[in-house]
Amino acid sequence: MSSSHEARQPGVHCENHRPNLDEALRLPRIAIEHTEPTLDNGRFAVKAIAGQPVTVTSSIFTDGHDQLGAALYWRADGEAGWHRQRMRFVGNDRWQAEFTPLRVARHLFVIEAWWDVYATYRHELQKKHAAGVPLSLELQEGRLHLQRAVEHGQGEVRATLEELLRRLERASHTEAVELLLSGEASAAMSAADAHPHRTYSNAFPLDVERERALFASWYELFPRSQTDDPQRHGTFRDVIARLPAIHDMGFDVLYFPPIHPIGRRFRKGRNNSLEAGPDDPGSPYAIGGEEGGHEAIHPQLGSREEFRELVAAAGEYDLEIALDFAIQCSQDHPWLKRHPGWFSWRPDGSIRYAENPPKKYQDIVNVDFYAADAVPDLWVALRDVVLGWVAEGVKIFRVDNPHTKPLPFWEWLIGDVRSKHPEVIFLSEAFTRPPMMLRLGKLGFSQSYTYFTWRNSKEELGAYFAELNEAPAKYCMRPNFFVNTPDINPVFLHNSGRAGFLIRAALAAMGSGLWGMYSGFELCEAAALPGKEEYLDSEKYEIRPRDYLAPGNIVAEIAQLNRIRRYNPALQTHLGLQLYNAWNDNILLFGKRTADLSNFVLVAVNLDPFHAQEAHFELPLWEFGLPDHAAMHGEDLMNGHRWTWHGKIQWTRLDPDYLPFGIWKLTPPH
Repeated sequence: MSSSHEARQPGVHCENHRPNLDEALRLPRIAIEHTEPTLDNGRFAVKAIAGQPVTVTSSIFTDGHDQLGAALYWRADGEAGWHRQRMRFVGNDRWQAEFTPLRVARHLFVIEAWWDVYATYRHELQKKHAAGVPLSLELQEGRLHLQRAVEHGQGEVRATLEELLRRLERASHTEAVELLLSGEASAAMSAADAHPHRTYSNAFPLDVERERALFASWYELFPRSQTDDPQRHGTFRDVIARLPAIHDMGFDVLYFPPIHPIGRRFRKGRNNSLEAGPDDPGSPYAIGGEEGGHEAIHPQLGSREEFRELVAAAGEYDLEIALDFAIQCSQDHPWLKRHPGWFSWRPDGSIRYAENPPKKYQDIVNVDFYAADAVPDLWVALRDVVLGWVAEGVKIFRVDNPHTKPLPFWEWLIGDVRSKHPEVIFLSEAFTRPPMMLRLGKLGFSQSYTYFTWRNSKEELGAYFAELNEAPAKYCMRPNFFVNTPDINPVFLHNSGRAGFLIRAALAAMGSGLWGMYSGFELCEAAALPGKEEYLDSEKYEIRPRDYLAPGNIVAEIAQLNRIRRYNPALQTHLGLQLYNAWNDNILLFGKRTADLSNFVLVAVNLDPFHAQEAHFELPLWEFGLPDHAAMHGEDLMNGHRWTWHGKIQWTRLDPDYLPFGIWKLTPPH
């Protein structure tokens, strides 16, 4: 009995192999272990940003007491040679070096380690000299080291070594010791070292991306709702008219749900009803109609040329357009007729539509990635859809439910697209199990939606912020803290009023370098379907004009939060967040800082939208090396007020009727 999908038979795993004598003699004598930053021992690439330093650490050790040397090598894809940086010993067998990748590209780094013969000699000479031990034999040994180095030294290094030998011949006993222990001799010997027992680590990959992969503020809107009349379909040119307001709020990514033709068969009506009226626009996620599929534009939005005008106009406001990449089709999608073998069919000949019991999505069907006719044509067609939009100037894609598609597909597609266009960014919309979310990040997704949407208490938020700052998450998952989405109307916001929206905006904007909001949040929209985390009169099924200047809006506060982020580098990443003590379970206190402490921001958030909360808290003077009684200058970044704190224990009161959070820049006195 045979099958094309037969399981592989188990074999001998190489790590369980016992070496014979010949193999053992060739094994490395030096161990290079626990290298960071790495993922699954180099199976996946760690994330990095062009222009930002990468710190590499590793445990490097050998038998006995001989001194070791180590170096870090790195290069970008396409570079012929390697860059090299000596590593420094930082204690407990750990070695460290830094490098700064300058290009947006896949990089590799490798660690080299060797027995440093002269460093071992120098270490022993120093100890014996300090102990007053006679050194005649040691001085002869030093001379032999220099002589051997001259034999294989070259150029300036050889000339330096020859000069050191001549000086050694003329030196007194004391002068000889000083010369052999000198930095000049050590540097020359290091350059000429034969590197005995040289050992290399695996080559570890880095995905080096542009800054917007780490730091960006996203704003989501439905282009069709950019209208003042629910009977008039909004257009790309209507979106262009909204660009100044979006820019003024401080956003730099403008994200659209699918902009493609919408199917008519099984079209959903308002509030996801099964029967659509003649004027109901349907869900944009039911992609495809007689006008085309994923490569096409909904005709009521405008022409392709008008889309290009929008992309160009957005660029003038330093806004990038992000598109939704949703791999699903309406039952009118052209692929169903052209490529029926790309889909799954039931025994009665009907097509298998999407389901997530008890939910049913009769208006969409899913492709079958491993159907006989789909491999590889479907994969290539989907890749070409992405490349087609990249050609139109779109460099950011929000991917709908990637966890329901094959992982090998994403690894291939993202790798293939970024091999041609390394500047392209992919956001994973996967609200699913933690291992799957991490795996998607490992496969190449630049950013990810997160559990932040459902973390509300001090304990929950603190634990989640800490988790995102620990391995492996910190190496593979950049969290994009969306405060709401068209699919998620968070329960916290249903009855918390304006203060609740300010709380969530501050947590998101200060907690991560990436945050986002779906339009209507700035108007504190919260009407929900009874008992559900979904919006009443959902915009997914109807056109919804808005008055963005309606009373009670939080537009000014959102603009200031984004302004604070832009001018404080410490806030431009989720990494480095540190929790501090505030003695009230309703007040979350955390800080973020740059490595050189030139920018330090302390954030206190009242998590209770209904009552003022107050607490004593610890001002982190110790982070600056200051004693508990020291002074610290503070600046309220929301209103510009300045003052000086005295001492470690301070007090604050946060009133949701005024502002439920404080954002303070700390500056030590000079």
